[in-house]
Amino acid sequence: QVQLVESGGGLVQAGGSLRLSCAASGRTVSNYGMGWFRQAPGKEREFVSAINWSGGRTYYTDSVKGRFTISRDNAKNTLYLQMNSLKPEDTAVYYCAGHFAGIAITSERDYNYWGQGTQVTVSS
Repeated sequence: QVQLVESGGGLVQAGGSLRLSCAASGRTVSNYGMGWFRQAPGKEREFVSAINWSGGRTYYTDSVKGRFTISRDNAKNTLYLQMNSLKPEDTAVYYCAGHFAGIAITSERDYNYWGQGTQVTVSS
């Protein structure tokens, strides 16, 4: 069983930056595909970014391209999301997720493990 714990969320002004971390425990996720999703108040959870097992393939939703960077450190069993130029519309609970296949995928239904989420609030 894999446990995922997100950290790094908080309150930031528009234009600011945050770095989210997702620490995995229970087993190594070095061969897992990993992703970030978010859920804003009153909205469905949506895909943000995904990365394959090696870090060599990444995907982003259009609204975060050029501002967010996903990365991973397999030696530390940790996933990251660097978020720059934050906007109020980025306000949401951010979830990390992992799946058994090593590829980068965007559909949340394909993910096997989920963290509890970390709140990101961007003030205008």
